Amino acid sequence: MPLGRRVSKDVAAPYEADQRAAAGYRALLAAAGEAETALRAAQAADAPEPEVRTLTIGFDQALTAALDAAEAAERAAMGPRAYSVPEQDASARRAAQIQRRKAKARPAVKPWTEEADRLRTAREALRLGYRTVPAVAR
Repeated sequence: MPLGRRVSKDVAAPYEADQRAAAGYRALLAAAGEAETALRAAQAADAPEPEVRTLTIGFDQALTAALDAAEAAERAAMGPRAYSVPEQDASARRAAQIQRRKAKARPAVKPWTEEADRLRTAREALRLGYRTVPAVAR
């Protein structure tokens, strides 16, 4: 007889997938740091625009991967009761929504929420603050 709470099979699969994705967070964050370093070095060296654009796209993809892993870690830290799947009835989905809101206040979840917000802000700043296509001459 297994100890602990039972988790439905529908919820167990996404929960385990999020745990696996969260395990690779540090490596993805390091890759994003390396991509940023390469981009900043190319910008400082006044590299040609196509090279800088390629590095910018690579940095954006690395930030997106790290953000996805941080969001997966946040969901995994919330626990399996916070997951909802389309196959569930309305009351189970509502219970999962309530559990997610409660879990966001827990000390184990807050750092992941803040990290996901930080990475999302960095990615949006990159997308908004750096022109990846040449300006059109008027």
